[in-house]
Amino acid sequence: LLNVTDGHLLAEVEEGNVEFKLKLVNPTPNRLEHLVTQMKWRLREGHGEAIYEIGVEDDGLVSGLSPVDLEATLETLEIMAKKLHASVVIVREQFIDDLSDKKAVEVLVRQNPGEKQFIDIRICMLGNVDAGKSTLVGVLTGGECDNGHGRARLNLFRHRHEIQTGRTTSICHEIIGFDAHGQTLDYTNCRNKEQICESASKLVSFIDLPGCHKSLKTTVFGLTGYFPDIAFLVIAANSGIVGTTREHLGIALALGVQIVAVITKEDLVPSIDSLEQKLRRMFAMPGVNQVLTRVKSLEDCMAVASNMSTNSIVPLFVTSSVDGKSLNLLKHFLNVIPPRKSRIEVDKLCQQSAAFKIDEVYDVPSVGPVVGGLLKSGVVRCNDELLLGPFDDGSFCDIRVQSLQRNRSACSLVKPDECATMALGKVPPLRKGMVIVDRSLQPCAVREFDADVFLLFHPVHSGLPQKFQCTVHIDNIVQSAMITPFQSLKTNEKGKVHIRFMRNCEYVVKGMRIFFRERRTKGIGHIKEALPKSNQFLTSNSLQWVQGLLSLKEAKMEQSCSQMKQKHISQSANRPKLMLMNDNPRVTKQEARSAWLVTVHS
Repeated sequence: LLNVTDGHLLAEVEEGNVEFKLKLVNPTPNRLEHLVTQMKWRLREGHGEAIYEIGVEDDGLVSGLSPVDLEATLETLEIMAKKLHASVVIVREQFIDDLSDKKAVEVLVRQNPGEKQFIDIRICMLGNVDAGKSTLVGVLTGGECDNGHGRARLNLFRHRHEIQTGRTTSICHEIIGFDAHGQTLDYTNCRNKEQICESASKLVSFIDLPGCHKSLKTTVFGLTGYFPDIAFLVIAANSGIVGTTREHLGIALALGVQIVAVITKEDLVPSIDSLEQKLRRMFAMPGVNQVLTRVKSLEDCMAVASNMSTNSIVPLFVTSSVDGKSLNLLKHFLNVIPPRKSRIEVDKLCQQSAAFKIDEVYDVPSVGPVVGGLLKSGVVRCNDELLLGPFDDGSFCDIRVQSLQRNRSACSLVKPDECATMALGKVPPLRKGMVIVDRSLQPCAVREFDADVFLLFHPVHSGLPQKFQCTVHIDNIVQSAMITPFQSLKTNEKGKVHIRFMRNCEYVVKGMRIFFRERRTKGIGHIKEALPKSNQFLTSNSLQWVQGLLSLKEAKMEQSCSQMKQKHISQSANRPKLMLMNDNPRVTKQEARSAWLVTVHS
């Protein structure tokens, strides 16, 4: 944020977590109380983090402070932070000029754990296969450099074939934490994930996704189902922009995920200038229109982190997992990057009804069914009575939240945009894609809906055909569907389509973002109108009543089929026995067809 080349910054704004202060020397008790209230507001705006620019006036003029005034100002800042259970860390300091001892200082104020909710940032790893995504995550979370043969990535793999081939085919999770003083918490100073979560004020969750094209379904589900805040586009310096790199970038941009470019394996090439130029041209293309900014210092980290919300720049880090080059810059960037949603947006979501998206299902011994996912809106507390569904018949059933865990620690409530796990007790069989919602939403299962879509690519020049079958991704929902366009729809065209799920009913509402794909065909859009199957959210008594009706209907159908079978058997007994054409060449086609129909009906 500090740019003293011209001696001036942009003027201070009322909203946000950045505060300009010229000096804070011996404030009166009333003035100190006002300053504490102001810091509390900035911390709320930054979800527990605030940045103070010391030596800067409100209009952005960088004046600087003498050593005596600077020391007194930092002491006052420590007193203010102590009243709010927060810590003060000097991020960087800069002399105003070479002839003066005045300095401007940038300070990070962060609340201590236990006094607030976690600051949680979710980052997904994108890029072509063998780009070094898993190795980079292993080095960042493990705290040790790789040996050049993939030792750092072994802890991320979940299957034997991944260890043998060195390629990820599933979704892997790892975390790194930062305490109130900005110190990194990884496996070098913490024994396990639980200790990292207990000591961290800020938690960064890495979602490692596959890079091969045959695992595109898993990659898209990681982007749509886990709702990442940032996507790291990883490019190997020795191979460049190849394979699925452009495809992953296009999908992430279409879904509105912020991009950070990371070049790995820098130690294997003499120069990356040509690759950097190719990346600049790729991000400057129409439809992207973003400026690639290479990060070379801590000042660059602070500058790009503060401007990430504008979606106009893409930070570029050049790293090596073997010699550890620029990994400290990447960790500093993770430490100072702000949450994507502001406090005002979170407060608005808290006022809405609860809606929890299920993306993981577990069966824990002595506990029972446990679901994991993300809370999109509302607040969920222990012992809340909610609705779970939809099931195969489109119904919802009553449940009670028995316990909650967030970041592997028990908690009493979960707020919007937070990942959590819930123990539900005895419930029917569960699946990914279901939701837990408040009864006030009156949820209903949907089999068909209309959507406005933009066809990103379709290889056939005649356009998207009628009843086109593909895979549809809607948040945590992944299901085969049939698309029927209302008019001719070709590549790079917008249009309205009708979509019907092929297998199960799902809970979708107007405005949800959708992504569909089938081989090379890809499209994106949002739901215009949901066509509910039926408005049925069932209690346990009504569910038993409906099950009784279904059993009675099945019994009547079975009796009717038995009667029809006996009738066809008696009719066929009075007819001469016919043989198939392959057995008797003299049998005509009509006789063979009649014999085949009699056999099928019998």
